[in-house]
Amino acid sequence: NFDFYGRTLTGTPQLRDRWKRGVSLVEGAMGEAVGRIYVERHFPQGAKVAMDVLVGNLVEAYRQSITGLAWMSAATQHRAIEKLDKFTPKIGYPVKWRDYSRLEISATDLIANVRATSEFEFQRELGKIGTPLDRDEWFMTPQTINAYYNPGFNEIVFPAAILQYPFFDEARDAAANYGAIGAVTGHEIGHGFDDQGSKYDGDGRLIDWWTAADREAFEKLTSSLIGQYNELAPRQVPDHHVNGALTIGENIGDLGGLSIAWKAYLISLAGEQPPVIDGMSGSERFFLSWAQAWQQKGRDEEVIRLIAIDPHSPNEFRCNQIVRNIDGFYDTFTVTESDALWLDPEERVTIW
Repeated sequence: NFDFYGRTLTGTPQLRDRWKRGVSLVEGAMGEAVGRIYVERHFPQGAKVAMDVLVGNLVEAYRQSITGLAWMSAATQHRAIEKLDKFTPKIGYPVKWRDYSRLEISATDLIANVRATSEFEFQRELGKIGTPLDRDEWFMTPQTINAYYNPGFNEIVFPAAILQYPFFDEARDAAANYGAIGAVTGHEIGHGFDDQGSKYDGDGRLIDWWTAADREAFEKLTSSLIGQYNELAPRQVPDHHVNGALTIGENIGDLGGLSIAWKAYLISLAGEQPPVIDGMSGSERFFLSWAQAWQQKGRDEEVIRLIAIDPHSPNEFRCNQIVRNIDGFYDTFTVTESDALWLDPEERVTIW
């Protein structure tokens, strides 16, 4: 019921245009066929090459960070590095496309097409029984503006569509890319080592490889972060507070992602001084890019709905609350106790 789901829950004033709903229907029915066309038309090979380099530096930043963690035991650090070594990045599009050659489509019968595509997908899933696991399979289409970490495969997947402004542009300087897509990529990799990822090993097996002491130390850090977020309410709807416990996994991801992206950016410089562009230093452009990536306009109803159910914090805090915990932000902008984003050093949380 659009009047309830659309207008009441999300504040959407009218139903989307029919052609847009039609595109969504086709995407849902045969997403990789659409994705293949999207990649051929809109995703340059140079973007994939640039992302491969960026991901390599992020992995190295995680390696350096893990081996220097004060709260994690040496034994668990060793297991974490083993898992990191088995990690797989999937960037842009699948190495092999889904074969739709057996799918028959009618130019005149929509209902028949819905039935045919449903049957095709059912048979495709059924055909997996008794066959080796296909680790090349994607569970998100290339034209989707999103990304994910898959604990069962120990992989991150970054579709082509998210690799565009404001997250990424192969033509812009490293600071801007590391501050946006670098932090988002670091966020997804970090899910392999958080409260949930720590329950899976490098091969995706359900094995808890942390010691009890490590988990206790980790939970102490995360409880501080939960407390920070419980105090936050969006300026747009000030009577509705963030649920720190609901959002803790994604807040850990954001904090770790930006922290690791900062280290990876420094690695990418290889000791060289970054250029000043438009009067801004490399570190200033890094944090500005992070802020630009989380710009958002939302209807009050939708903001309230997401606060209640979404494990992600409102974008306002994905940006501002994270930088309050990162020392590099204070050094870059000379933030002092008189500034609104100041957080006392003893209250700042560092996980990775």
